[in-house]
Amino acid sequence: MPRQADHLDFPGVTPSRQKRSREMTAALLEAGADMLRTRSLAELSIEALCAKVGATVGAFYSRFESKEAYFNALIELAARDGARRLSAMTANAALKDTSLAELCRVLVSGIIGWIRNHEGVLRAALQHDDTRPDRWTTFKGLARASVACATPALLRAMGKGRAAAKTRGIAFGFQVVLGTLVNAILNDPGPLSLHDREMEDRLSGCLLLLLEAEMQRSTTGRRKK
Repeated sequence: MPRQADHLDFPGVTPSRQKRSREMTAALLEAGADMLRTRSLAELSIEALCAKVGATVGAFYSRFESKEAYFNALIELAARDGARRLSAMTANAALKDTSLAELCRVLVSGIIGWIRNHEGVLRAALQHDDTRPDRWTTFKGLARASVACATPALLRAMGKGRAAAKTRGIAFGFQVVLGTLVNAILNDPGPLSLHDREMEDRLSGCLLLLLEAEMQRSTTGRRKK
């Protein structure tokens, strides 16, 4: 998780005017995101977190109202990074004329790259979804925005006709991709893990096959007429 010392305006986080104080807040957030890769939120000790960055527990609570406020800030940082990536993809003019196969590769690689960067935070949010469903709401909104952003480019690559059916096919394709990745985050059932390069290749290929099947249905429908 990149440090963002100048952009830490979150509910429950005390604003810091001094640069050193802002940098300590960012360091605490960065360290917590890293520690969550190997432990649950319940196992994340504030004492251990502070020791990792050379801060006192008092310094932690002078910046964060509670552990919950701290975790909410981690969620927001991950969501903001996702929104920035989405904005960059939207602004990428090269994607407007690329092939369907390349589009699928770029989109899936981007999603996996973001998940890898925030793996621990995302896992913790998913693990608390039963008791605090609002934990995952932010990411659900980001997923919907990603699909909406990718749909126009994918529709262009899929050709004219049956836009509504193709849009539905795109949404389902992303559901398959995201469902597989959520399972990998939570359970790591194998044979591929989130960090295997083959995961990108196979998931982008899976998305491509689903979209090509939708295109084939479109062609078959025209022939029957």
